[in-house]
Amino acid sequence: MHDLTAKTAIDRRLAEIVRPVIEDLGFELIRLRLLGGRTATLQIMADRPEGGINVDDCADISTAVSAMLDVDDPLEEGYHLEVSSPGIDRPLTRLKDFATFEGYEARLETNQAIDGRKRFKGTLAGVEGDEVLINLDEAGKVHTIGLNFDWLADAKLLLTDELIAEMLRQRKEAGTLDASALDEGAFDSIETDAADESDAAPQTDAKE
Repeated sequence: MHDLTAKTAIDRRLAEIVRPVIEDLGFELIRLRLLGGRTATLQIMADRPEGGINVDDCADISTAVSAMLDVDDPLEEGYHLEVSSPGIDRPLTRLKDFATFEGYEARLETNQAIDGRKRFKGTLAGVEGDEVLINLDEAGKVHTIGLNFDWLADAKLLLTDELIAEMLRQRKEAGTLDASALDEGAFDSIETDAADESDAAPQTDAKE
Protein backbone atom coordinates (compact mmCIF):
# COMPACT_ATOMS: atom_id res chain seq x y z
CA MET A 1 0.00 0.00 0.00
CA HIS A 2 1.32 3.42 -0.93
CA ASP A 3 0.95 6.54 1.19
CA LEU A 4 0.93 10.23 0.37
CA THR A 5 3.89 11.17 2.56
CA ALA A 6 6.21 11.16 -0.46
CA LYS A 7 5.04 10.99 -4.08
CA THR A 8 7.95 11.02 -6.50
CA ALA A 9 10.91 8.64 -6.58
CA ILE A 10 13.31 11.26 -5.21
CA ASP A 11 10.79 12.21 -2.50
CA ARG A 12 10.59 8.57 -1.43
CA ARG A 13 14.37 8.26 -1.40
CA LEU A 14 14.72 11.36 0.76
CA ALA A 15 11.95 10.13 3.06
CA GLU A 16 13.87 6.90 3.61
CA ILE A 17 16.86 8.95 4.75
CA VAL A 18 15.15 11.50 7.00
CA ARG A 19 12.32 9.43 8.51
CA PRO A 20 14.57 7.52 10.98
CA VAL A 21 16.18 10.79 12.05
CA ILE A 22 12.81 12.42 12.70
CA GLU A 23 11.46 9.36 14.54
CA ASP A 24 14.57 9.15 16.73
CA LEU A 25 13.69 12.66 17.96
CA GLY A 26 10.19 11.48 18.89
CA PHE A 27 8.31 12.91 15.91
CA GLU A 28 6.59 11.54 12.81
CA LEU A 29 7.19 12.47 9.19
CA ILE A 30 3.89 13.73 7.80
CA ARG A 31 4.87 14.89 4.32
CA LEU A 32 8.02 15.46 2.25
CA ARG A 33 8.20 17.32 -1.05
CA LEU A 34 11.19 18.42 -3.13
CA LEU A 35 10.08 21.50 -5.06
CA GLY A 36 11.92 22.83 -8.10
CA GLY A 37 12.96 26.40 -8.86
CA ARG A 38 16.18 28.36 -9.25
CA THR A 39 17.15 26.72 -5.99
CA ALA A 40 15.22 23.61 -4.97
CA THR A 41 13.29 23.59 -1.69
CA LEU A 42 13.01 20.46 0.42
CA GLN A 43 9.80 20.80 2.45
CA ILE A 44 9.34 18.56 5.47
CA MET A 45 6.21 18.45 7.63
CA ALA A 46 6.51 16.69 10.98
CA ASP A 47 4.43 16.30 14.12
CA ARG A 48 4.36 14.53 17.46
CA PRO A 49 2.43 11.22 17.47
CA GLU A 50 -0.01 12.78 19.94
CA GLY A 51 -0.05 16.11 18.07
CA GLY A 52 1.57 19.42 18.93
CA ILE A 53 4.90 20.75 17.66
CA ASN A 54 6.57 24.10 18.17
CA VAL A 55 9.27 26.25 16.59
CA ASP A 56 12.03 24.77 18.74
CA ASP A 57 10.99 21.27 17.69
CA CYS A 58 11.15 22.31 14.03
CA ALA A 59 14.62 23.76 14.60
CA ASP A 60 15.81 20.54 16.24
CA ILE A 61 14.48 18.49 13.32
CA SER A 62 16.09 20.87 10.83
CA THR A 63 19.49 20.57 12.52
CA ALA A 64 19.35 16.77 12.69
CA VAL A 65 18.08 16.35 9.11
CA SER A 66 20.70 18.77 7.77
CA ALA A 67 23.46 16.77 9.44
CA MET A 68 22.16 13.50 7.99
CA LEU A 69 21.79 14.94 4.48
CA ASP A 70 25.37 16.18 4.64
CA VAL A 71 26.41 12.53 5.04
CA ASP A 72 23.87 10.67 2.88
CA ASP A 73 22.51 13.06 0.26
CA PRO A 74 21.19 12.02 -3.15
CA LEU A 75 20.80 15.66 -4.22
CA GLU A 76 23.58 17.02 -6.38
CA GLU A 77 22.42 20.64 -6.56
CA GLY A 78 21.98 23.20 -3.78
CA TYR A 79 18.68 23.39 -1.94
CA HIS A 80 16.88 25.09 0.94
CA LEU A 81 15.51 22.94 3.77
CA GLU A 82 12.15 23.99 5.20
CA VAL A 83 10.72 22.20 8.26
CA SER A 84 7.19 22.94 9.43
CA SER A 85 4.24 21.62 11.37
CA PRO A 86 1.33 20.20 9.33
CA GLY A 87 -0.82 23.20 10.28
CA ILE A 88 -4.40 23.03 11.48
CA ASP A 89 -5.93 22.16 8.09
CA ARG A 90 -3.31 19.45 7.70
CA PRO A 91 -2.74 17.05 4.82
CA LEU A 92 -3.84 13.47 5.41
CA THR A 93 -1.05 11.29 4.10
CA ARG A 94 -1.36 7.95 5.92
CA LEU A 95 -4.26 5.53 6.31
CA LYS A 96 -4.18 5.97 10.09
CA ASP A 97 -4.76 9.73 9.68
CA PHE A 98 -8.28 9.06 8.45
CA ALA A 99 -9.06 7.10 11.60
CA THR A 100 -7.41 9.68 13.86
CA PHE A 101 -9.48 12.52 12.40
CA GLU A 102 -12.77 10.65 12.10
CA GLY A 103 -15.66 13.10 12.51
CA TYR A 104 -13.86 16.07 10.93
CA GLU A 105 -14.49 17.55 7.51
CA ALA A 106 -12.05 16.85 4.70
CA ARG A 107 -11.53 17.20 0.97
CA LEU A 108 -10.30 14.13 -0.91
CA GLU A 109 -9.08 13.82 -4.49
CA THR A 110 -8.63 10.54 -6.33
CA ASN A 111 -6.11 9.78 -9.06
CA GLN A 112 -8.87 8.55 -11.37
CA ALA A 113 -12.56 9.30 -11.77
CA ILE A 114 -14.89 7.37 -9.44
CA ASP A 115 -18.45 7.39 -10.74
CA GLY A 116 -17.53 10.37 -12.89
CA ARG A 117 -15.82 12.46 -10.21
CA LYS A 118 -12.41 12.91 -8.63
CA ARG A 119 -13.17 15.29 -5.75
CA PHE A 120 -15.09 14.44 -2.60
CA LYS A 121 -15.92 16.75 0.31
CA GLY A 122 -17.52 15.44 3.47
CA THR A 123 -17.04 14.18 7.01
CA LEU A 124 -14.50 11.46 7.65
CA ALA A 125 -16.09 8.26 8.91
CA GLY A 126 -12.98 6.25 9.77
CA VAL A 127 -11.43 3.37 7.87
CA GLU A 128 -12.49 -0.14 7.00
CA GLY A 129 -9.67 -2.38 5.86
CA ASP A 130 -7.88 -0.47 3.10
CA GLU A 131 -10.82 1.87 2.50
CA VAL A 132 -11.28 5.43 3.68
CA LEU A 133 -14.89 6.11 4.64
CA ILE A 134 -16.43 9.53 4.11
CA ASN A 135 -19.96 10.81 4.70
CA LEU A 136 -21.22 12.91 1.79
CA ASP A 137 -24.14 15.32 2.13
CA GLU A 138 -25.71 15.54 -1.32
CA ALA A 139 -29.10 17.03 -2.04
CA GLY A 140 -29.83 17.03 1.68
CA LYS A 141 -29.15 13.32 2.04
CA VAL A 142 -26.13 11.89 3.81
CA HIS A 143 -24.59 8.69 2.54
CA THR A 144 -21.30 6.95 3.22
CA ILE A 145 -18.89 5.83 0.52
CA GLY A 146 -15.61 3.95 0.74
CA LEU A 147 -12.54 4.95 -1.27
CA ASN A 148 -9.58 2.61 -1.51
CA PHE A 149 -6.60 4.40 0.04
CA ASP A 150 -4.48 3.60 -3.03
CA TRP A 151 -6.91 5.61 -5.16
CA LEU A 152 -6.16 8.86 -3.30
CA ALA A 153 -3.98 11.52 -4.92
CA ASP A 154 -4.51 14.17 -2.24
CA ALA A 155 -6.40 14.61 1.03
CA LYS A 156 -6.66 17.49 3.46
CA LEU A 157 -8.67 18.53 6.50
CA LEU A 158 -10.95 21.53 6.16
CA LEU A 159 -10.65 24.39 8.63
CA THR A 160 -13.65 24.34 10.99
CA ASP A 161 -14.32 25.59 14.52
CA GLU A 162 -14.33 21.98 15.75
CA LEU A 163 -10.94 21.27 14.20
CA ILE A 164 -9.41 24.46 15.61
CA ALA A 165 -10.67 23.50 19.09
CA GLU A 166 -9.13 20.03 18.78
CA MET A 167 -5.76 21.37 17.60
CA LEU A 168 -5.69 23.85 20.48
CA ARG A 169 -6.46 21.02 22.91
CA GLN A 170 -3.58 18.95 21.51
CA ARG A 171 -1.16 21.85 21.73
CA LYS A 172 -2.22 22.61 25.29
CA GLU A 173 -1.67 18.99 26.33
CA ALA A 174 1.68 18.93 24.54
CA GLY A 175 2.73 22.19 26.19
CA THR A 176 3.08 23.99 22.83
CA LEU A 177 0.15 26.38 23.20
CA ASP A 178 1.04 30.07 23.47
CA ALA A 179 -0.34 33.45 22.46
CA SER A 180 0.46 32.72 18.83
CA ALA A 181 -1.37 29.40 18.73
CA LEU A 182 -3.70 30.49 15.96
CA ASP A 183 -0.98 32.20 13.97
CA GLU A 184 0.25 29.38 11.77
CA GLY A 185 3.11 31.48 10.44
CA ALA A 186 4.46 32.11 13.91
CA PHE A 187 5.94 28.66 14.44
CA ASP A 188 5.08 26.41 11.53
CA SER A 189 8.18 26.90 9.43
CA ILE A 190 11.92 26.82 9.93
CA GLU A 191 13.90 27.53 6.78
CA THR A 192 17.58 26.85 6.35
CA ASP A 193 18.77 29.65 4.09
CA ALA A 194 22.20 31.23 4.40
CA ALA A 195 20.87 34.44 2.89
CA ASP A 196 18.40 34.89 5.78
CA GLU A 197 20.70 34.58 8.79
CA SER A 198 19.37 37.81 10.26
CA ASP A 199 15.85 36.36 10.70
CA ALA A 200 14.60 35.70 14.20
CA ALA A 201 13.88 32.02 13.47
CA PRO A 202 16.80 29.60 14.00
CA GLN A 203 18.83 29.15 10.82
CA THR A 204 21.43 26.80 9.42
CA ASP A 205 23.19 26.93 6.10
CA ALA A 206 21.54 25.50 3.04
CA LYS A 207 23.42 22.89 1.03
CA GLU A 208 25.63 24.48 -1.57
